[in-house]
Amino acid sequence: MGQIQLQNIRVYAHHGCLKEETSIGSDYRVDLKVDAQLAKAAKSDDLADTVDYVHLNHIVKEEMATPSKLLEHVGQRIIQRIFKELSIVERVEVRVAKINPPIGGDVEAVAVVLSSSLPNFGNQ
Repeated sequence: MGQIQLQNIRVYAHHGCLKEETSIGSDYRVDLKVDAQLAKAAKSDDLADTVDYVHLNHIVKEEMATPSKLLEHVGQRIIQRIFKELSIVERVEVRVAKINPPIGGDVEAVAVVLSSSLPNFGNQ
């Protein structure tokens, strides 16, 4: 088993429950970890035998571009797409953080962390 990580994917998106959040938008940070069997890729040196992090980044950016009220919803959509499109992936953990959230205080970010394993994926 191995793990591919994408750290600090920065996107501008329009998520939130407030009308201002969805119309103005704000900065977000996404961190992603995927577990997969990487032994074959380690031997073959072939992109087809691993999880393409360019594909992972593409999924994150596309899902972040679709507005949602809740960060939980965005995170779950990212997980669903990864399992649907990348059959080698066995576990996903995604952290979606809103930078400088409008919560009436000096808060750097709020974040939601979701994880799912392939055998348990259908039960969520």
